[in-house]
Amino acid sequence: MLCYFILGIFLGTNKQIKERLNGETSLRERNMSSCVSVCPSVCQAVPAGSHVRLNLQTGDREAKLGKVDVDSNSFTSQELKKALAKMKESEKAERKAHEEEVRKKFRPIEQLKEEFEKLNVKMETDYEIMVKLISKFNSSASTLDEKVAALYDLEYYVHQVDNAKDFLSMGGLQLVIDGLNSTEAALKEHAAFVLGAALSSNPKVQIEAIEGGALQKLLVILATEQPLAVKKKALFALSSMLRHFPYAQQQFLKLGGLQVLRSLFRQKGMETLHVRVVTLLYDLIVEKVRSTPHLHPLTEPKGLSSILQYRQVKLVPAVVEQDWCVVVSNLLAMPEHDSREKVLKMVGVLMAFCRERYRGDQALSTTLSLLRSEYEELAAEEQREGDKDGYFKELLGSVNTIIQELR
Repeated sequence: MLCYFILGIFLGTNKQIKERLNGETSLRERNMSSCVSVCPSVCQAVPAGSHVRLNLQTGDREAKLGKVDVDSNSFTSQELKKALAKMKESEKAERKAHEEEVRKKFRPIEQLKEEFEKLNVKMETDYEIMVKLISKFNSSASTLDEKVAALYDLEYYVHQVDNAKDFLSMGGLQLVIDGLNSTEAALKEHAAFVLGAALSSNPKVQIEAIEGGALQKLLVILATEQPLAVKKKALFALSSMLRHFPYAQQQFLKLGGLQVLRSLFRQKGMETLHVRVVTLLYDLIVEKVRSTPHLHPLTEPKGLSSILQYRQVKLVPAVVEQDWCVVVSNLLAMPEHDSREKVLKMVGVLMAFCRERYRGDQALSTTLSLLRSEYEELAAEEQREGDKDGYFKELLGSVNTIIQELR
């Protein structure tokens, strides 16, 4: 009997559970249905922070949404379509106005093409440009300013080796050489400038220039009274002619070129040329020393010719004979460090030939002592700033080397 009693309780309880579950399911379905009809938004997504409650009478869940203002003057769909149509028409009108404004400011590409074709515009080669510039320079109808402008432009083109050769072949080089005789200082200045540019590192042009009498004309400009600007360009052209051209160096010495350069140190207002002259002489001496040992006559046929030509250049004996030793050392009193550097290099090169002369020069000894003191301070300052191998340390080394060799 007890077993039957327990079994009855279990079956009854199970039945109640099922009925309760079925009831909750039907309630959930009814709530979902009510949700869709009463408040569809709850069935979807409820904004964060919304207030949700359960209606105990209906079993529905209700969400309190924020207040929505509804404009009583809201547009209808027809009115919205009309408004959009008007906006499109307004944009179209603005676009047309902008296009019309652009047309007034700029011309069509077709019109530009026609105008360029009428003008026959085309890219000119360097050769064609140089032909026109030479013609303008040589024309008797050209004014002085036009001739100077032509020379100014030519200098730009003849820097290039190939252009300089073309310049030679079209007769421009001789015209420029003849321009060195002009009575107009501006023409002489710019003619020398063009000549120097064409001569730079161009052996073919160097040969033609010296055969055309350029060397003599340049020396005349440097020896006579001329404006500083003219002499600067003449010295530039002379330097371009002499470098790496031993034959021109021989002719330079034969024509008294060293005496002409020496005279610049006696002329007033030519101080800016002094260091340039010293630099030129230094380059020529070093060039001979460095070039000769590297040329072997047995392995380089051209080397024999160069060796013989450089041997005939007696530059150093002429420098010593004309007392350039003192002329150079006196320049150490110049205030510019860059100028001193160049002069110190020249003194170092001349030391082998001017040692006895320098040992008896009390002014040089005093100058070297002052330079050493100055550069010791400047070099120490460089080291304090972290520059162990600075510019002033190098200058100090040059000064100390000269002092040591004079002891």
